[in-house]
Amino acid sequence: MNARPLSIRDQTKSSIVRQVRTLFNDQARGEKPVTRSDDALFPPDSMIWRVHGDVVSMMVGGVTALLLQMLHPAVLAGVWDHSNFRTDMLGRLRRTARFIAATTYGERTEAEAAIARVRAVHAHIGGTLLDGTSYRADDPTLLAWVHISEAWSFLAAWQHYGDRPLTPAQEDLYYAQFATIGAALGADALPRNRASTHQALRTMQPALVADGRTREVAQLVLDQTPSNPLAIPLQRIVAQAAVDLLPNWARRMHGLKASPIFMKPVVRSGARQMAKTLRWAFDGS
Repeated sequence: MNARPLSIRDQTKSSIVRQVRTLFNDQARGEKPVTRSDDALFPPDSMIWRVHGDVVSMMVGGVTALLLQMLHPAVLAGVWDHSNFRTDMLGRLRRTARFIAATTYGERTEAEAAIARVRAVHAHIGGTLLDGTSYRADDPTLLAWVHISEAWSFLAAWQHYGDRPLTPAQEDLYYAQFATIGAALGADALPRNRASTHQALRTMQPALVADGRTREVAQLVLDQTPSNPLAIPLQRIVAQAAVDLLPNWARRMHGLKASPIFMKPVVRSGARQMAKTLRWAFDGS
C-alpha cells in the first residue's frame, strides 16, 4: 500500500527542520542531531532543557555569549592563537552548539564523553598575551568567565524570545543546573543564581578589553553568510538581536550599535516570529 503524500503543511515543516539540522550538523563528517534522552544529565522537565532546547534563543544567545567572551584577553588569545576561526567560524559555532545539546539532553554517556573531550583539548591550549602574561585554557577562573557569559546570554535570549519566560525562581534553577556543566569542565566558584550571576558580570568588567583583534573576530561572528540565500535576512536578524541583547557597556566596548528605536520592534518581532516558526516546525520531530 502506497504511503499518503505529505501535505503542504508537513512538507513545509520537514523542509524547515532539514535546513536547521543541516546548519547545525556537519553532514560531510557524518554528524547527526543529538537525540534527546530520558537518561540525560538533566530531566526533560528541567529549566535547562526548556532554555537550551529553543533554536532561535540559543542562536541569538550564542552570538551574544561569544561577543562577551572575547572581551577577555585570554579568551581572545585562545581563539586567535589556537583556532582556525577565519576559515571555519561555522565549524566552531557548530561544535559549541553540539556540546550544549549533548550535555543538556543527550544520553548521559554522550554528555560525559563530550565533557572529557573538551577538558582534554583545554589541557593542551595556552600561550602568552600581548602584555607578556601567560594564559591557559584550563584556568578555572577563565573557564568561569566563559560559563558565566554563556549562562547569562542564553537565559537573556530565552527571556526575550522563548515562549514562556522564566520566573525569578526558575531563573535560579536554570543557573544552578547549568553551573554543574561548568564545574564539570573545571570552572571555579560559579554563581548559581540570578543575583550572583549579575554580580559576577559586574566584577569581571575591569579585566575586559577590546582592541582591533577583538573587533575582527566579532565581525567574523556577526557577518556569517548562510549558504542558502533565503536565510540571509534571518541571519541578519539573529546577529542584530544578539548585539541588542548585549549589556550597554559591552556593546560600547565593541563599538557596536544597538538597533535604532524605530527598528527595535522590527528586530524583536522578526526574531520572535522566527522562533515561533521553528517551534512549530520542530513540534513532534
